[in-house]
Parts: sequence; C-alpha cells; structure tokens
Amino acid sequence: MPSKNLFDGAVPPHAGERFDNLLIHKNLVIERIVSASAITPCEYVQSQDEWVMLIQGAALLKVANEPVALKPGDYVFLPAGVPHSVERVAQGTIWLAVHLHPEMPGGVETA
Repeated sequence: MPSKNLFDGAVPPHAGERFDNLLIHKNLVIERIVSASAITPCEYVQSQDEWVMLIQGAALLKVANEPVALKPGDYVFLPAGVPHSVERVAQGTIWLAVHLHPEMPGGVETA
C-alpha cells in the first residue's frame, strides 16, 4: 500500500472548513480538517467520541461552554454528547481528527 502525506493538497478553502477522510475502517474514521480563518462558529453535539490534534496553525474551541486554546501539537478528547464549537482559527489550520463511532454491524455508514 503506498504511503501518503498529510500535507498534500492541504490548501485551505476560502471560507469554513474542509473535511477529508484519510481512513474509514469498521467504526473508526480518521480525517484531516483544513480550516480557513473565515468561519462561522457552529455547535456540534456528536453521537461518536472524537480525539482531535492541532497539527498546524492555532484555534480557540468552546467545549462544554469552556474556552480551549490550541497550538500545534495540542490535542483534546471530545466525548460523545459534549457540545463543542470552533470559535476562532488561523488561516490554513490543519487538524487530525479520530472519530470512534458506536459499534455498528458492517462498520460506519458513509454518505
């Protein structure tokens, strides 16, 4: 299997965030998120656990109404059901997100 690079094609969108699936296996999804500085905060309450690491850039999250500032190398665990949002982000911020979905027969459903 050929190797790939997290930074290949990591050009940020003009606004918002782009989500690129890197691996989908059973109930595990690993994705790269590339953020533009022009974002509109949106609260997420997910049915799956998420572990996210900031690879490049800077960000301010709100997790359960508490601010969480992130710099490269910082990571946070977001349990299922915990409200969170990205409040501010630097242009070209790159994240690595690992989603652990509840056990599902046949794995994760993809749209």
